[in-house]
Amino acid sequence: MNLASIAWKSVKQRSLSSALTSLSVALGVMLMVTVLVIFSVLDSTFSQRSIGYDLIMGPKGSPLQLVLSTVYHVNPPIENLPYRFYKEIQKDPRVETAIPIAIGDTTEQGGFPIVGTIPQYFVIDYAPNRQFMVEGKSLQKPFDALIGSRVAKVNGWKIGSTFRLVHGGNEGHVHNELFTVVGVLAPTGTPNDKSVFVHLDGFYQIQGHDKPFDEAIRRERDFFGEPPLGKAELDAEVARLKKKYSHEGHKHAPGFIEEVPELQKDVTSILLLMKSPSAAILFAGEWKKSFRPAMAINPIFPMQQLMVDVLGGVRIMLIFLTSLIVLVSGIGIFVSIYNSMSARKREIGILRALGARRQTVFSIVLAESILLCGGGGVIGLLLGHGLVFLTAPLVEMRSGIIMNPWSFEPMEAALLPGLLVLATLAGFLPGLLAYRTDVADALQNS
Repeated sequence: MNLASIAWKSVKQRSLSSALTSLSVALGVMLMVTVLVIFSVLDSTFSQRSIGYDLIMGPKGSPLQLVLSTVYHVNPPIENLPYRFYKEIQKDPRVETAIPIAIGDTTEQGGFPIVGTIPQYFVIDYAPNRQFMVEGKSLQKPFDALIGSRVAKVNGWKIGSTFRLVHGGNEGHVHNELFTVVGVLAPTGTPNDKSVFVHLDGFYQIQGHDKPFDEAIRRERDFFGEPPLGKAELDAEVARLKKKYSHEGHKHAPGFIEEVPELQKDVTSILLLMKSPSAAILFAGEWKKSFRPAMAINPIFPMQQLMVDVLGGVRIMLIFLTSLIVLVSGIGIFVSIYNSMSARKREIGILRALGARRQTVFSIVLAESILLCGGGGVIGLLLGHGLVFLTAPLVEMRSGIIMNPWSFEPMEAALLPGLLVLATLAGFLPGLLAYRTDVADALQNS
């Protein structure tokens, strides 16, 4: 009979205390695994891996707010940029692709954020080597809409469904314009799942989304550092533009959509794919020094700062607490085995009398400790991933974040070796007592 078999029989003799001790280890490991998996998902979501763009351009202000509003659609935008500026950036030789983003409204049903953009948004990978999969077709006409998987599920929308927008999330102001769902995005595990994308041309057709001429002129001249116009000059320019873009007296075919002048358009931000990493660095650096009220930021930096400042401390605290739970469980193993030693003196004496060496008795006690700790660790790993598996649908429903219950985190590889060390420490002193047990005394006094 080998050491493992003898140790297992000894554990079974104290089945209740052994089970409870091993369970405490399993619970500690389960909590630790859960923490590791959840924070890994958060880190993946709030990082460069969840966006396939090099830079985001927006008005000068908080980089974090720009990323949260543009990528995650959870913060109001800082301000808007003139459409003319977007066209200028688009022509920069260092820019591979520039995608305009316009946000601010929500759906009347469900309150999902509206994102105005262009069809090319869905051609580019939403994350490195991850492409959009669309059921139906992409944006083609001004009042077309693509919806995320979460939106389709919650609102019960499908291709052909129609909806209206609520201005700025204000439930009292519903726009009259009607948008039609032409496609549904496959789940991505990103904020795209709980967003509604409308054609940028249609976004500008919504009442109140085109700026008045006088306001647009002042805003644009101020942005580009051009001298302001006097009142008479401004009035004359407004009158000229109104006459130029007036459609009074013109006959149009049914379904004609009036084009909004570029001057009256603006964008919330611009997503940029650069031709090279060095071009992205130089481009962002130049805009830090620019006199224009715009900035270009790499989204990874503010999100990493958020993870470190807010979630990093929470993660460390939770890992520390779960480590304490595992450590206390190790102490429980030590107490359990140590307290059983006095009752097992006769058993140890018989083993020694039958020829077992001191080292063998010591190894049996260590093997018991390793079985309890290692068994609890394996069960804890399974329970941890099982807990994530059970909660994943709830997390997806509440936040739209897709969690992979069976994703293995590198830190998990250190759990079992760590438990082996803990088991060795817990079993060392009881094993030493067994090692020093006198055969004659154990048989005589038992």
